Amino acid sequence: MIVGTAGHIDHGKTSLVKALTGVDADRLPEEKARGITLDLGYAYAPLPGGGVLGFVDVPGHEKLIRHMLAGATGIDFALLVVAADDGPMPQTREHLELLDLLGISLGAVALNKVDAVTSERLAQAQREVSELLAGTGLAGCPVFPLSAKSGEGVSALRAHLEATAAGLPAREAGARRFRLAIDRCFSLAGVGTVVTGTAHAGRVEAGDTLAIAPPGRAGPMRARVRSLHVQDRPAATGHSGERCALALTGDFEKKDIARGMWVVDPALALPLRRFHGELRVPAGQAVMKHLQSVHVHLGTEDIMGRVALLDCAEALPGATALVEILLERDTLALRGDRFVLRDAGAQRSVAGGRVLDIFPPTRHKRSTERLALLVTMRDDDPLPTLQRLAGQGMIGVDVERFAAAWNLAATDAEALWQRAGLRVVRAGEQRLGFAAGTWSALEVRLLEALAREHERAPDLVGVERERLRRMTEPNLPRAAFDVLTADLLDAGRIARTRAWLHLPEHAASVSATDRDLYSVLKPLLDATPFNPPRVRDVFRTTGTAEDTVRQLFRRVARAGELYQVAHDHYFTAAAVADLAAIVDRLDTERGAVRAADLRDAIYADGGGGRKVAIQILEFFDRVGYTRRVRDDHKRRGGAPAPEWAATVADQSR
Repeated sequence: MIVGTAGHIDHGKTSLVKALTGVDADRLPEEKARGITLDLGYAYAPLPGGGVLGFVDVPGHEKLIRHMLAGATGIDFALLVVAADDGPMPQTREHLELLDLLGISLGAVALNKVDAVTSERLAQAQREVSELLAGTGLAGCPVFPLSAKSGEGVSALRAHLEATAAGLPAREAGARRFRLAIDRCFSLAGVGTVVTGTAHAGRVEAGDTLAIAPPGRAGPMRARVRSLHVQDRPAATGHSGERCALALTGDFEKKDIARGMWVVDPALALPLRRFHGELRVPAGQAVMKHLQSVHVHLGTEDIMGRVALLDCAEALPGATALVEILLERDTLALRGDRFVLRDAGAQRSVAGGRVLDIFPPTRHKRSTERLALLVTMRDDDPLPTLQRLAGQGMIGVDVERFAAAWNLAATDAEALWQRAGLRVVRAGEQRLGFAAGTWSALEVRLLEALAREHERAPDLVGVERERLRRMTEPNLPRAAFDVLTADLLDAGRIARTRAWLHLPEHAASVSATDRDLYSVLKPLLDATPFNPPRVRDVFRTTGTAEDTVRQLFRRVARAGELYQVAHDHYFTAAAVADLAAIVDRLDTERGAVRAADLRDAIYADGGGGRKVAIQILEFFDRVGYTRRVRDDHKRRGGAPAPEWAATVADQSR
């Protein structure tokens, strides 16, 4: 269990920690000289059962609230220290409010310095503390009158802490990926760079490869754990809820790491500059304005940012609001993380809340649908959120990103997809989840698109795959569309003829008259398959009118025996199939295809030029066989290769 102190300056927090542990948490020379705590201090005490009780001692000065908030992140138990002679003071109240905003409800009050007051004053101080706690997360918590100086009453508090630690349920260390908020970084001779902090989730052991995030000036940083201490003891593994000191090695220096950064499983290294959350303005605070500048305390970080209100014009004291937090620099967060907002001058705390969505949309942030989703995200069960997300759009949910945002273990994530009834498909580096109703709706859209196209152009053999994707849902990733079409093909609900998809009952053919004329003209195309004559060239050779040739080639192309590669430039299906094979080979050999490469491969005899090669590659881009990246054309992966050429049966029609 991690215990964090809180309270006004000079109320005896550090002295009490020393009385409980025997360790003076003040380590800085200036702290010794001035007699006050200026930064976070740490101490540890063994538990009777063999565990270790960890203490994070925080400064009480009003100008050091950022240190207090950094220390309070990740604690299990709040120990509010109040001097009996002074009673609750301004920083007592602010610290208590901060603990409440951080959602810390397990704790106790140490009513210190009882040896310096009368019994009447002690009774009055106890009443003041009881009134102070009313309406907060610590309401009703035990109060221990004691003296850290004389030791009176300290044993009772120690016994309570030991009993609470024994009854605290163990966190599921292995159920989530590891993440630790860094609060210190230093170098040790013979050890190297060491970072310390509280593990928020997961487990870590020597040899693990982790990410230090957000990325520094030199970019992403990977680190290997050389060794570790847990609760101030050498250990083989560290777990969620424990204070860990990790000796790290990697391509970085101590100056690259600072308080506020994280050491995380690489899958959680997701830098962000904005997130959506729910916010609460405590009673007695000022009204929160739209786009108000604030200090955002998240984890151990203090970042300047702004608050964009999503569901109201202003957030009143005592009210909650849905907000977008806009940050000035990158940080890390996951759904459920707590944050505290202080005013731009860092003089007072103004609000606090929870992170809901670390991947917020850039548009329609205030739509009814979006706000309803954020309300659902308040539920700690991810299932309702996932079901609502999957039912809102037609392009699926990135289930791996969802699992990362909620820090779900792989097995838990898979079980969640099944509970939600999602159809999960691989789409490149993504896995997309579709609600059953959404997947069915996509199938209907595709079938209706084909039916409309067959009605519009009954002599067209079908629709090219990429064009059909745009007709169905233009934002649907190509890989997901390929799975959709594969399902329909397997079920016999659609059919494929070479490069075209169509309804099974649809068929296009060439009339006998067109067939006769085409049989006369086709040898001209076959003679130079990779640079066939254009329509005007066919006219000059045969005397057949240009418009007659043009209309004939269009009709034959609709039947699938020709492809219009460029204006008035038609290639036979067999030639296109051969060209596609050459492009695939060049892409395999060279990683991409350029016009000059294709020209040299197909026009070695001088039968064509670079212009035609460019047109061929642009045709393949247009139909989705390749994609252009600057001057390169890369073969699209994932989709089955189109059957470009007509079969013998097709050609006989």
